[in-house]
Amino acid sequence: MLKKDKKIPDEFKTYEEAAEFWESHDSTEYLDRLEDVEIKVDIQTRHYLIELDENSARLLQENASKKGISASHLASKLVKKKLVSAG
Repeated sequence: MLKKDKKIPDEFKTYEEAAEFWESHDSTEYLDRLEDVEIKVDIQTRHYLIELDENSARLLQENASKKGISASHLASKLVKKKLVSAG
């Protein structure tokens, strides 16, 4: 078996480049370079899909981008606001 270079590139230009690297390298040879990370997962959160026409989806994305938030976050806020005011 060929001995692979043990250096991991500092940065990959594309996902494809990263995939090619890890397809030809054994990640277990890099265990000494891995770092522990802490993640938080909220398994109580549910996500629902709603249908939007193309124009509404575009407007939602544009408005969310202007506000610096995700389209799903803005949609959730708008629906909640509308439902509260309707009740």
